[in-house]
Amino acid sequence: MPHVAQASTATPAARGGFPLSMRRLAMLLLAAPVLACAPAADAATKLTIRGAGYGHGVGMSQYGAYGYALHLSSYQSILAHYYTGTALGQLSSTPSVRVLLHTGSTQRFRGALTAGGRALSPRRIYGVTRGRAGVVLRSSSGKALLTAAQLRVDPPAGQPLRVFGVTTSGVRDGLYRGGLVLARSGSGVAAVNVLDLESYVRGVVGGEVPASWPTEALKTQAVAARTYAITTHSGGALFDQYAGVSSQVYRGMAAESPATDAAVAATRGVVVTYAGQPVTTYFFSTSGGKTEDVQNSFLGSTPRPWLRGTIDPFDSVSPKHRWGPLRLSGAQLRGRIGRWIKGRFVGIKVLQRGFSPRIVRAAVIGTRGRTTVTGPQLRSAFGLYDTWASFRAVSTVVRTPAAGAARAAAAGRVAGHLSGTIAPARAGTWLTLQRFAAGRWRTQAEAIVGAGGRYDVSVGRPGSYRVVYRGAVGPVTRAG
Repeated sequence: MPHVAQASTATPAARGGFPLSMRRLAMLLLAAPVLACAPAADAATKLTIRGAGYGHGVGMSQYGAYGYALHLSSYQSILAHYYTGTALGQLSSTPSVRVLLHTGSTQRFRGALTAGGRALSPRRIYGVTRGRAGVVLRSSSGKALLTAAQLRVDPPAGQPLRVFGVTTSGVRDGLYRGGLVLARSGSGVAAVNVLDLESYVRGVVGGEVPASWPTEALKTQAVAARTYAITTHSGGALFDQYAGVSSQVYRGMAAESPATDAAVAATRGVVVTYAGQPVTTYFFSTSGGKTEDVQNSFLGSTPRPWLRGTIDPFDSVSPKHRWGPLRLSGAQLRGRIGRWIKGRFVGIKVLQRGFSPRIVRAAVIGTRGRTTVTGPQLRSAFGLYDTWASFRAVSTVVRTPAAGAARAAAAGRVAGHLSGTIAPARAGTWLTLQRFAAGRWRTQAEAIVGAGGRYDVSVGRPGSYRVVYRGAVGPVTRAG
């Protein structure tokens, strides 16, 4: 038997629910026979998404580290908390790092003293284009000066190079320490900044976190960035790191400040080690209160003992600690996950969560079957901040009284019924029926959710209605 609650204009109690008498009335009405209703169109659906965190969830939460620093934790203890079972070590030498700044049809620079062994004027702008066998160095007027398979460009000692164009980290016409290697890449020319590790870290810390953060948070970021740089490799033979979030954000001298430079200098050569060896130190913005096991976020990766999920007690300082709600209509759902929907969309059921609990696997459920997807796939499809997310779908169809029941409906002030499903929803809990009047949504009645999240609520007069359940808002429908 469908579960029905007669619409009412009674005002709920101040605590947000209906008086006990109204709840009893609604429960009594559940047993009342439903008036014969004419068939209606397919149900409209709205999906509500809420979540926590920002990023992949593995390793160190930057806002969590900030919170620890505000509570006067040292950078050593912060790193030990996020990277389980690790210790700090000291590098015996300073390696170089190769960073891909950008790729384009022409690369332009200024401040160079030499290029490929040829003397240049640091005050002049030079360009590099593709050649048949490599790249061609050109003067500002376009004259070819030399051709080489690759071109190494160096400034005077202690001086930076200015590289024109916009990098993947968003820096336009930036200044960079070290030298520049220019080489063919695809259909263009790649500009690769080659510099020592410590100079590279100076360009990362201020690119990853605000320079105004406490000193211990900046030191934590410096050690994590330094360790990440020497334990990862992104680019094959030409470069080691990207300048953007595909590796870590490197902005060259645009990221440097007295505070971040001091943090880098205070931790010079310090790296995170496990069993005596430097290890990959993943980090991200916001944990939502828990970090995640690496294999549950980077699906298919090998579990690592230092990359295990942990409680993150001070991450609440982040503006992305909790986020949402994000609400999507049926049309928006089809646009984003239509390839996974079989039949009519019903909801999303989480099948497996990790430690945090970020989504590992979920099912997109339709009336004709289900499609299993991963948490990262859902994050990408919906454009979510994180895979720590929950989904609730509310579908609604309007059923108007059939001709034979119209007189009875009029006598009982029933304009029709809103029926549908809420997924997920617990049977025996309450939903709210709202009607739009006088420029705002007003509560009309409450009703009990039935088995399988089904509901059927009668409405007393024509108008625009919606169903609300625990913060999830159903589609707006017109009754009567």
